[in-house]
Amino acid sequence: MRRLIALCLALAGPAGAQHTAGAFDYYVLALSWSPSWCALEGDDRGSPQCAPEADFGWVLHGLWPQYETGWPSECPTEHRHPTRADTAAEADLFGSSGSAWHQWRKHGVCSGLPAEDYYDLARLAYEGIARPQILRDLDRAVTLPAALIEEAFLRDNPDLSADMITITCRSGRIQEARICLTRDLKPRDCGADVVRDCTLDDALFDPIR
Repeated sequence: MRRLIALCLALAGPAGAQHTAGAFDYYVLALSWSPSWCALEGDDRGSPQCAPEADFGWVLHGLWPQYETGWPSECPTEHRHPTRADTAAEADLFGSSGSAWHQWRKHGVCSGLPAEDYYDLARLAYEGIARPQILRDLDRAVTLPAALIEEAFLRDNPDLSADMITITCRSGRIQEARICLTRDLKPRDCGADVVRDCTLDDALFDPIR
């Protein structure tokens, strides 16, 4: 337990430390499988992301500035915060305007960019990664090795290698695909603290509703 606490403190930085906006090494593009999030959280919240007509598959959890070890968050910024209209315009990408706001407030401020530019960059990063169509075409829930999700991304994104992407699970379900990108959005190897692939052989993968 002490070793776990020490690791968490090392990754997060010293207590009270203030991170500097724009001072980071690379990005993590986190793609969340919406049906999993809805089953675990979103349905209970009544999130618009989980409405039957929403038709979300991989939504953008976030574009996260990252250090080679650890990550900044909630950096002081001189840029104005986005308006409600600004975040509403990003709901198609993040799943909801609330998620778009949260990602700006926690991670976007550390990019050093104005909110509009951060959202534009996040959209560009999202659109630069092919989300496997075969996963959208499923019409029933399946259990599968989490490694198959990674293989599907690698097949559809020839510029990616296994060290550039990690698949995460939560509560026995496929949760996210996290892809590491340079500051100019080129694929790169992930840091050791990001590469934590889910090893489940029977992860639940729900279809798009």
